[in-house]
Amino acid sequence: MSAPEQGGHTGPPLHGVRVLDLTRLLPGAYATLLLADLGADVIKIEDPRGGDGMRELPTRGHIDYFALLNRNKRSVTLDLRSPDAAMVLDALLAKSDVVVDSFRPSTARRLGVDGETLRARHPRLICASMTGFGLSGPYVERAAHDINYQALAGTLTPPALPGPLVADIGSAMQTVIRVLAALVQRQHTGIGCAIDVSIHEAALAWTMFPSTANLANACYNLYETSDGRWLALGALEAKFWAGFCERIGRPDLIPLQHAEGDERTRVLSTVRDIIRLRTRDEWLARFAGADVCLTPVNSGDEALGDPHVKARGLVTRDRGITYITPPHGTVRPAPALGADTDAVLDEAGIEPATRTRLRANKTV
Repeated sequence: MSAPEQGGHTGPPLHGVRVLDLTRLLPGAYATLLLADLGADVIKIEDPRGGDGMRELPTRGHIDYFALLNRNKRSVTLDLRSPDAAMVLDALLAKSDVVVDSFRPSTARRLGVDGETLRARHPRLICASMTGFGLSGPYVERAAHDINYQALAGTLTPPALPGPLVADIGSAMQTVIRVLAALVQRQHTGIGCAIDVSIHEAALAWTMFPSTANLANACYNLYETSDGRWLALGALEAKFWAGFCERIGRPDLIPLQHAEGDERTRVLSTVRDIIRLRTRDEWLARFAGADVCLTPVNSGDEALGDPHVKARGLVTRDRGITYITPPHGTVRPAPALGADTDAVLDEAGIEPATRTRLRANKTV
């Protein structure tokens, strides 16, 4: 445990760090996946009665949400409501560095897995709580999902549904950053800490930055081609806009990059009319080698088949599942429910006879 504190190891950055994953659904699963990709031993604790609800989500095309988010982890079944669960959990925590949960605060306290309770027994433990609205405030016990967090944060533009799940993904990344910082801090102090991550606040953070709507004009827009495909132009800098205008044969538009009012509308309409004159691939050929921030708008399959993605080794296909991995990363398929229970409990020092009793009373 805690190999990074010893120095000198040559494996992945988090080799030797054990993470106990008590989370459910996407935000927590993605956070612990990122930690697993960095080499942490992630042990996913699941309810014996069906496990993580993502196991029941229908697949969509090549997307199996549970498989994508839980590769490179191990699965242990444990009913946290069982009278014997505290003993098992305590044994697991004694050999863990980080625990991540996604329970509402009252639920975490009731189950005895809140940061205050756990760190009282295990002061070196880093306890990350991923909650909807944080550990305080009037919304602390509200149920919500990404669409709700974005709605409250002001990042939605009705009637359009949100695109990327920025609250879920953003909170996962914030969790990972703070866990990594806590591991560094523990090297100096020898003690862990409690981490409070609010999914709502992760969405709110996006409002600090300009939205696409605020940037949109002729130099930053989507353009339809003659074959019904689309190009994305991100020529914000003057040099990129100038190069774009030269390639479409309209250098007279160069001074009008940031035109306002009716003139802005005229420039945008002009560029749209020009781009509709050729197919997407004809335009891409014309712009080959040009430094202008112009790209095709890919479909999902095109994105996965992109030559750059292939060259970086980002896509792995295994048993009908398509994974997006770190460059040339390894993939260990998502575990079957409870597949690693015996091995992990044995590592925690729980004797076979005790494991048999726990299984008989449905604790594991």
